[in-house]
Amino acid sequence: MEPDFHRIKRLPPYVFAEVNQAKAKLRQDGADVIDFGMGNPDSATPQHIVDKLVEAAQDPKTHRYSTSRGIPGLRRALAAYYARRFGVELDPEREAIVTLGSKEGLANLAQAITSPGDVILAPNPCYPIHSFGFIMAGGAIRSLPAGGDPSLSFRENFMAALERAVAHSIPKPLAVVLNFPQNPTAQCVDLDFYGEVVEFCRRHGIYILSDIAYAEIYFGEPPPSILQIPSAKEIAVEFYSLSKTYSMPGWRIGFAAGNPTLIAALARIKSYVDYGAFTPIQVAATAALNGPQDCVDQVRALYRERRDVLVEGLNKAGWAVPTPEATMFVWAPLPTAFHNMGSLAFSKLLLEEAQVAVAPGVGFGEYGEGYVRLGLVENTHRTRQALRGVRSFLSRADVG
Repeated sequence: MEPDFHRIKRLPPYVFAEVNQAKAKLRQDGADVIDFGMGNPDSATPQHIVDKLVEAAQDPKTHRYSTSRGIPGLRRALAAYYARRFGVELDPEREAIVTLGSKEGLANLAQAITSPGDVILAPNPCYPIHSFGFIMAGGAIRSLPAGGDPSLSFRENFMAALERAVAHSIPKPLAVVLNFPQNPTAQCVDLDFYGEVVEFCRRHGIYILSDIAYAEIYFGEPPPSILQIPSAKEIAVEFYSLSKTYSMPGWRIGFAAGNPTLIAALARIKSYVDYGAFTPIQVAATAALNGPQDCVDQVRALYRERRDVLVEGLNKAGWAVPTPEATMFVWAPLPTAFHNMGSLAFSKLLLEEAQVAVAPGVGFGEYGEGYVRLGLVENTHRTRQALRGVRSFLSRADVG
């Protein structure tokens, strides 16, 4: 019997799987593939955080069930982080909850608030959970495409797209998803942008779900939080993750903060589906937020160095790539000779010819077509090795 599962049918084929399969085949054949395809930090978690995990795990009491909302000390640490970083006061009991990474929090909040047919506004291109979390919950996605009129600013184009989406959506949109600094495009915004979006969404009764997973991976001005807008808590909730900031991706620990109604809805769902992260992980996450932050400065400097080597090398090779202001990604338009190929075909060709893996932009939505994403997850030696392969590949294309 062929399974016919409704929610599975609503999910499109996983575009990245084709590149991953080709990458695995090359490695089986002995090729040295340099992989920029996944945003998987390669740095070690800072030692004081690991030490706190080990210390907490020695206590047998921490091996029991935890709490799905997160231990009180960690919620207080999150509130302290928001106070010192953004000047935002949070009530740890009503306005903060611990999640198993921001991805789980977004998916479970989608289950909590979405009814079949509800319209959700999501950026396009976007990190897949920002749209598919709501598709799995039965919602309908209306895209807010990147770009638009080249004579307008990003803010002007975004607000125009937001106004069109609200005017032409039936039913009225339930929520809009924001993600700045953005994955995959690395787009950044300022407080004026957030203020305009909050005012618009309050006027139309639309929730805002903001993801700031890359708030600490920046190379210029520190990115703001939407909760810095005084009225934002009336409609907004924000997700944050320790994965990138403290090189803790496998630990699966993050938070949601903001609107008490949305936090309570997420807590209600989580009370049925999990008992929270392993308590020693939460204790170690508390140490991360409350402890010395020089490790964050070091991670930021590491990504800056890798960014500079990669972007400079690609441009010297004839691949015109802009320099991102934040995140651990480079969002690169396809080289001129390959503009008509499509991002998936180009990614597979680059892998075959240069043994360099990247993520095809179309995997982040149809408006990601024409781009690839490169993660800053290889050291500078490996990055320079990759650049030699890319340079040779592009020179052969020019000759052809």
